[in-house]
Amino acid sequence: MVKVLLIIAHDGFQPVEYGEPKRILTEAGITVVTASNMSGMATAAHTGEQVAIDCTLDHVQAGDYDGIFFVGGPGALEHLDNEQSYEIARAAAALGKPWGAICISTRILAHAGVLKNKTATGWDGDNELGGILAAAGATYLREPVAVDGLLITAAGPTAALAWSQKILAALR
Repeated sequence: MVKVLLIIAHDGFQPVEYGEPKRILTEAGITVVTASNMSGMATAAHTGEQVAIDCTLDHVQAGDYDGIFFVGGPGALEHLDNEQSYEIARAAAALGKPWGAICISTRILAHAGVLKNKTATGWDGDNELGGILAAAGATYLREPVAVDGLLITAAGPTAALAWSQKILAALR
């Protein structure tokens, strides 16, 4: 059984960036596990949609998953940009399995130190992503989706479907 971990902020995750990959992967017969910084129900930004959290970050064992991906949204940096997430990102990068992030969560990967010599994309509404990626030793690809080996990153909600399809292709 193929199992993918989607990591979302307990408050303020981006619903399209979570919903699209969950739908695409589930329809392909892949088990999707949702992790967050807190247990219970997570609340999406803008829509107030709620989703159940399957496990908290402190219980994530990266080796249990065939892919690990961070979802964006306005709550991502507030709730996920921390050492717990960095440890998961480092483990995901080291596993030799598909991993990545969408939107602002690409910055979490940069802060975790896992993007050295990689090409990535993400949200750049503040025009700071290029500098953040350069400081992390990465190259900024100004495209909706960037694939560098098993690293799959995307710019935001409008790229969620394409990101999901790249994830599915990498898992196969």
